[in-house]
Amino acid sequence: MPAFLCTGCGLQFPPADTPPPRCPICDEARQFVPPGGQGWTTLDALSRTHRNAFQRMEPGLYGIGTTPDFAIGQRALLIRRPEGNILWDCVALLDAATIDIVRSLGGIAHIAISHPHYYTSMVEWSHAFGAPVHLHAADREFVVRPDPAIRFWEGERLDLGAGATLIRGGAHFPGSSVLHWAEGAGGLGVLLTGDTIQVVADRRWVSFMYSFPNLVPLPADAVRAIAAAVEPFAFERLYGFQWRAEIAEDAKGAVRRSAERYVAALAGVFTGRADS
Repeated sequence: MPAFLCTGCGLQFPPADTPPPRCPICDEARQFVPPGGQGWTTLDALSRTHRNAFQRMEPGLYGIGTTPDFAIGQRALLIRRPEGNILWDCVALLDAATIDIVRSLGGIAHIAISHPHYYTSMVEWSHAFGAPVHLHAADREFVVRPDPAIRFWEGERLDLGAGATLIRGGAHFPGSSVLHWAEGAGGLGVLLTGDTIQVVADRRWVSFMYSFPNLVPLPADAVRAIAAAVEPFAFERLYGFQWRAEIAEDAKGAVRRSAERYVAALAGVFTGRADS
């Protein structure tokens, strides 16, 4: 039986003879059902029309993204390290070529996903590489394909060893998380954010939203909480959820300034100047 994929968000469901009647991710206020209605595909069908592209982002960090874009259009990130590679976030497509390439890069020891929009075919990835999937327990209700490989973590941080730390920021989803990689950027630190922290057009800034596609903002306290969660960590560089969504330098300063600007805007005291 096929395991159907939602074409709107990429979420994979348990094997069944027929597609599900609905997708709980697309039906939810942070996402949307496409104008043409809910659609379904399978990994076999997707692999005939799409492929995964790889890009070396910096030493020890590779991007993996599906082309042409599928569903939300995110790209995953693979951290290479002697202690075992980490896949951050997930793309729906997993084919033989992807498995071969990832294995040649050292495989995957841990899969960590920022929030439910990128759960996609995480179970397939886990089975292919024998890796546990780390999800925050606050988002448990959005797991539609349960599996023994899924490990729900609780609290504010999860240590994955060797300077890799999952940090719960919340807000976008209750369990929305980021990954701090202390060895990244030549030891200056890297933050992988999904869209818990969103890189915007002006790379001096980031933003924070309840829903990005539907333009629903967050309250000030939620933005302050995200900024406070990452403040103890050093990071020079930041990678968001899409290709080219990167801040190459002073990323920590960008998060701090952006949180302050966001809160000021909500309070009605934002000046609108380019430098504020």
